Amino acid sequence: MVSSLIRAAEEVEEEIEKAAEKGELNELVLMVIWNRLDLARRDEEKDAIRSLDLLYRRVETEILKREATPAMRLLNNLLNMHDGFDDEGWMKECKKRMVDTFLRPFSILVPAGFDIDKVCWPLRPPLEADDTHLRVDFVREVNALLQDVWYQQTEAQHGQDSFDPESVASRLKQQEKQRAIRQVESLLDLALNLKW
Repeated sequence: MVSSLIRAAEEVEEEIEKAAEKGELNELVLMVIWNRLDLARRDEEKDAIRSLDLLYRRVETEILKREATPAMRLLNNLLNMHDGFDDEGWMKECKKRMVDTFLRPFSILVPAGFDIDKVCWPLRPPLEADDTHLRVDFVREVNALLQDVWYQQTEAQHGQDSFDPESVASRLKQQEKQRAIRQVESLLDLALNLKW
């Protein structure tokens, strides 16, 4: 029973990804899911509520990924690389990915045999390149995101002194957000101080 549920969930996940690749996921799909979720809430269908809520979040995530800027897609990819245990190894991989992303596009400007890892001056990307990731854009967008999140966190922290189950759950959720914020801050610091 459990393995068939897992297999069904994986199939749904694959279908969502295929639909996202084809551009079939949009706000109309979200609205349909939301309306069905609203009906399930009124009828108190707990399993349907849980499933539809997860589906809504997954579809919303795919839409947001598609609409995200290159800097935000890179940030998402870097955060998804974290295995939850090895921070040092994760930061090394992130640094490697940043070097490849921010600096490797410029390697087409140099002669064969030139070692770009030993370059000690900044290189400029070709202006016509669509997928060029500039470190300054990444830093600017991640910093703006953090400013917004810090403001929201400050607002959310007021009035969380009680120990009822809802407050405890809220504090645990806040702790998880704080961990994610620290990871983003680490990535911002890495991008700011990236050496090549």
